[in-house]
Amino acid sequence: MNAMDIKAVMDHLPHRFPFLLVDRVLEIEPGRRIVALKNVTINEPFFPGHFPHHPVMPGVMVLEALAQAAAILAFKSGERLPDDRSVVYFLGIDRARFKSPVGPGDQLALHARIDRYLKGIWKFSAEARVGERLAAEAQLMCAMRDA
Repeated sequence: MNAMDIKAVMDHLPHRFPFLLVDRVLEIEPGRRIVALKNVTINEPFFPGHFPHHPVMPGVMVLEALAQAAAILAFKSGERLPDDRSVVYFLGIDRARFKSPVGPGDQLALHARIDRYLKGIWKFSAEARVGERLAAEAQLMCAMRDA
């Protein structure tokens, strides 16, 4: 179970500020699961326009953070190494549920588990937690392709 700092995260994802939504990987078991972190701050670019008097991280951004963690897991699971041409694309989101709001000061724990891999298509079960509180859950389907 290897941890990854922000430099290693950036080596595995093409995203950059303001769209890089994984700050650190705490645990990773290639071929199985990942636990990553997103530190949510008041400086996020979506907060001024998304309920400015009661800032809430948009659910779609929580799902994107989960997808980025899943993409790291896909790369670390050995299909190929990340490079300037490889991208993990969303194919589908099923059973997405938002259980609790995420706001500034929260630390979002991103959990993803590989359910299935077949012919370049990955299916993950994912959930985002703030402490013990479930914030969101979904099944994500992704494909690794050349950009």
